[in-house]
Amino acid sequence: MNAPNAMGSVPSQGVDDVASQSGSSMLSLRDLHLNYIQPVDMFERLGMLVKGRRAPRSVQAVAGVDLDIRAGEVIGIVGESGCGKSTLGRMISGILPPTSGEIFYRGQAISGLVGAARRDYELGVQMIFQDPYSSLNPRMRVIDIIGEAPVVHGMVKRTRKEEYVVQLMQQVGLDPAYRFRYPHQFSGGQRQRIGVARALALKPSLIVCDEAVAALDVSIQAQVLNLFIQLRQELGLTYLFISHNLGVVSHIADRVVIMYLGRIVEIADTETIFSRAHHPYTQALIKELPGLRTDQRQFDPIKGELPSPIAPPPGCPFHPRCPKVMDRCRVERPLLKTLGQDGPAPGLPDISLSLHQSACHLNDVIPLEPK
Repeated sequence: MNAPNAMGSVPSQGVDDVASQSGSSMLSLRDLHLNYIQPVDMFERLGMLVKGRRAPRSVQAVAGVDLDIRAGEVIGIVGESGCGKSTLGRMISGILPPTSGEIFYRGQAISGLVGAARRDYELGVQMIFQDPYSSLNPRMRVIDIIGEAPVVHGMVKRTRKEEYVVQLMQQVGLDPAYRFRYPHQFSGGQRQRIGVARALALKPSLIVCDEAVAALDVSIQAQVLNLFIQLRQELGLTYLFISHNLGVVSHIADRVVIMYLGRIVEIADTETIFSRAHHPYTQALIKELPGLRTDQRQFDPIKGELPSPIAPPPGCPFHPRCPKVMDRCRVERPLLKTLGQDGPAPGLPDISLSLHQSACHLNDVIPLEPK
């Protein structure tokens, strides 16, 4: 670990430094599940007794996710609302405990971490939330929103807090003169930058960005995305970038994970996802992306609605909406299979080759074209 300088901050660690640590995953998810038990009132309990059903219904938010996140890379997670991507991010950041499965941080299961190791995980994984207003305490000034946690955890002396906050505000493009203002006195883009500064204050190695630009204007989205890219280069950060917008993810992610109804249906590097997407759901999402030339283009939206996670369809969860559905899809759930191997992510030459994986029965029918 780098020694802190006189201000109490850790010197910047570039991407080249991080890439050398990428032999093993920084964070690994193994068969991760999260089920919510649906609340039952008195009348529903009586109905359950009449029907002979004792257990309340369970909502399957995340259903068996396996994923490796390597140091220095940006993973984009994409899917429709309700697919479980935000829930997955909250489990990774420690906000929600998984129902089953395990999360490994730097090779250690977080369920068994105690003491200094647990503190290292909790401080090393931070989250930026979707709504930059509701995630900030309206009764606190910016200097306390950003500076309170590092002081409490002994990273910065209280006498150095203001100096530390000024440094962070400059780093994220905020005027330090505004450090005594309240959140309601800022614009949406400025509030999101405050959220970024708050996450950076604890010197994390991994930041979970949950729809971090979804609530912002397009011009402000570009500014915040450029900020994320700049901070990644300066500090060697690793991002888990959650979004429903493939267009946004294409500008920042090295690899893209497509989720549907709590499961991963396709994983590949960004270039492969946009040029050779294999799963019908991924192909449908890409077709819905708006372009500059729409005069001769007809949009073909995905038919139907996302099925209820309370009663997911049998077989492939996408089969009720899939244009390429086969009889096998209705009865047998496809497994995530490796289709091929892609090149290393740009800017991270030391990271091992990425696998192109897809969970679709078309894997056995239509072979993947050579790259």
